[in-house]
Amino acid sequence: MRGVVRKAGKLRRWLPINEVWWAKLDLLRALVRRDLEARYKGSILGNLWPLVNQLSLLLIYTYVFSIVLKVKLNLKGLPENNFTFGLWLFAGLLPWIAFSNGLIQSANSVIGQPNLVKKVVFPLALLPLVPVLSSFIESSFGLMVLIFFTALTSHTLHYTLALLPLIWITQLMLTAGLGYLTAGLTVFLRDIPQTLNVILNIWLYLTPIVYPASAIPPEWRNWVFWLNPMTAISEVYRDLVLVGEVKHWGEWGVAALICAIVFCCGFWVYKRLRPAFADVL
Repeated sequence: MRGVVRKAGKLRRWLPINEVWWAKLDLLRALVRRDLEARYKGSILGNLWPLVNQLSLLLIYTYVFSIVLKVKLNLKGLPENNFTFGLWLFAGLLPWIAFSNGLIQSANSVIGQPNLVKKVVFPLALLPLVPVLSSFIESSFGLMVLIFFTALTSHTLHYTLALLPLIWITQLMLTAGLGYLTAGLTVFLRDIPQTLNVILNIWLYLTPIVYPASAIPPEWRNWVFWLNPMTAISEVYRDLVLVGEVKHWGEWGVAALICAIVFCCGFWVYKRLRPAFADVL
């Protein structure tokens, strides 16, 4: 993971950004690196623990939905068996895990760093971004495993993988926007993180991640696809990695617009509340 963060710093010479912004990006990179190193410091598996957690969820959901409930899938280029269902499930779980973990941790990012909040020169806008980016980087291990086994099963490496950054941008905007909103509100309402856990548990099952979208009643399907950005993100993720073609461009376009609005609104609320952080903490 350290290597991923380090390589991001090498982009400096290619991007036309002024020195002030580069200083903030360097600080953000250092904070993300420190966060990743601190999460599993002293453990034997270290930063492999996120992958272990992801795979454990994969095994549980595959057993429940594929073996017990006998949910069947027919994906282009992949055999119809439990392993294919596992790949399909993992492709949907990866963006969700990065989204939910990043959001939950970002909600506590301000109240967990009172010393930094009280420093006049510290850019507080970076605090909610650190857990969002850390969780996103952790999910990259699972993505590599997913791509490897998909290529092994289908005997091909889809060119659509090059489009994954488009989905990542959408996912990061949604996570960061909600992260800013919850981080700012948590300073004044300490019930926000607990409420967020309840909302995310409901949100997970309102999103066709552990069950196929075809299982949603037709009269509800459009609402789930067009109003829930995580539905479009997870479905396009599966399109790009597993199938090699995109079937949900329209839904993704609407989701990208929703995510951009959420990001702008979340950051605006955070910016308005930021002057009072030091007084409350």
